[in-house]
Amino acid sequence: MKKIDVGSQVPLFELKDQRGELFKIGEVLGKKNLVIYFYPKDDSPGCTKEACSFRDQFEVFADADAIIIGISAQSEESHFEFAEKYRLNYTLLSDTGNKVRKLFGVPSSFFGLIPGRVTYVVNKEGKIEYLFNSQIQAEKHVDEALRILQELR
Repeated sequence: MKKIDVGSQVPLFELKDQRGELFKIGEVLGKKNLVIYFYPKDDSPGCTKEACSFRDQFEVFADADAIIIGISAQSEESHFEFAEKYRLNYTLLSDTGNKVRKLFGVPSSFFGLIPGRVTYVVNKEGKIEYLFNSQIQAEKHVDEALRILQELR
């Protein structure tokens, strides 16, 4: 399994979003900074905190010329319900076969039982500027991503 690290070019991928529309990363590369976060599961306590923290800071990310993309293995329908329930105002992508998770080399935790929680900050050139890997500090992913985006300005 190849690991994406700081300085790597972000891999190209396509996944369906919570509305069933195909999201192609190549269509946003070069236009915006990207915050791509992999999370274990819709509607679990830590993931809900993380998702709502990204939602609450949406304007700050927009001011930093960044778009937020959440990725997990649940279905488009699950993502749609999760986004509706918590009024999430950004893209959630359904990686049901974990192909993109593997493409990025996101590790599992707790003996491989729980998909990892990793956030990548990608600059407008498509390079990984930063990654933050913490299963338990769900909300810190938002703070760390914002800190790096401020440095990119």
